[in-house]
Amino acid sequence: MKFHIVSDSSCDLGRKELKRLGVSMVSFYVAFEDEVYYREERDISTHDFYQMMADRPGVFPKTSMPTMEDYLEAFRPQAAQGVPILCICLNAAFSGSYQSALNAAAELKEEYPKAQIRVLDSTLATVLQGLFVEEAASLRDAGLPLDQAAEALAPLPATGRIFFTTSDLEYLRHGGRIGRAAAATGTLLKVKPLIGYKDAGLVSDGIAQGRKKSLIKVRELFYRHIQRENISLDGYRLATGFGLDREEHQAFAQSVYDGLLDLGHDRPEVKKPYQIGVTIGVHTGPTPIGVGLLRRALP
Repeated sequence: MKFHIVSDSSCDLGRKELKRLGVSMVSFYVAFEDEVYYREERDISTHDFYQMMADRPGVFPKTSMPTMEDYLEAFRPQAAQGVPILCICLNAAFSGSYQSALNAAAELKEEYPKAQIRVLDSTLATVLQGLFVEEAASLRDAGLPLDQAAEALAPLPATGRIFFTTSDLEYLRHGGRIGRAAAATGTLLKVKPLIGYKDAGLVSDGIAQGRKKSLIKVRELFYRHIQRENISLDGYRLATGFGLDREEHQAFAQSVYDGLLDLGHDRPEVKKPYQIGVTIGVHTGPTPIGVGLLRRALP
């Protein structure tokens, strides 16, 4: 390998998939009311995290960022062997994970002055960060050295887009994403939010009446985007993601891919779905579901 990749767990690829890709994971922490912090995908699986949320309605978990020591643990074995390191972090506007990684890189260079460590603020989150990590792994496997890979990755975040929805407005209210009155009104009227991610932040894509209509609207927003931008999916990575309900997701994902065929697109490569992790899940509750895409660096 020309370089080694490290990512925080907010990429939502999961521990097993990251191991398969040859990527080291640094965990975020999550706690419920008992104040015991669990390391994501180490002490607690994503499925168990959502199940605990579902079993404790009205309890709002909270996250904590990885520490400098967590990153040092991931960096040190590679630095000791003289292997360059590319570290990909959650959007710095959302978390201090990026700063923890920078601090660890600076600390490690005192121990290994020749260590090569590039820390990237992906400006992305959840499935987009995961797709970004996958693309970094492809560049590494294609033999690109660290600096060339970082240069090839630089324009990709601007191409990322997510369309998703969730059922429980109380988590969004608790996280400050919407006001108390809006949450109460939305719950009364059974309105579901349509949420997007673009240009390094969350955006409102509107509302829909009920869960079924919100899922239809998510697909429509996604299709409208690829048509408006004249996107050829051959040049993009595509992913669907969900929280707790795997069966609901399977039906949703099938409808997304069937709709692409109806629009004249070739069926894209279908990979294992993302289970959206704790950094987004604490704001959405156990019912997030959606689709995202990110341009490839390599054709």
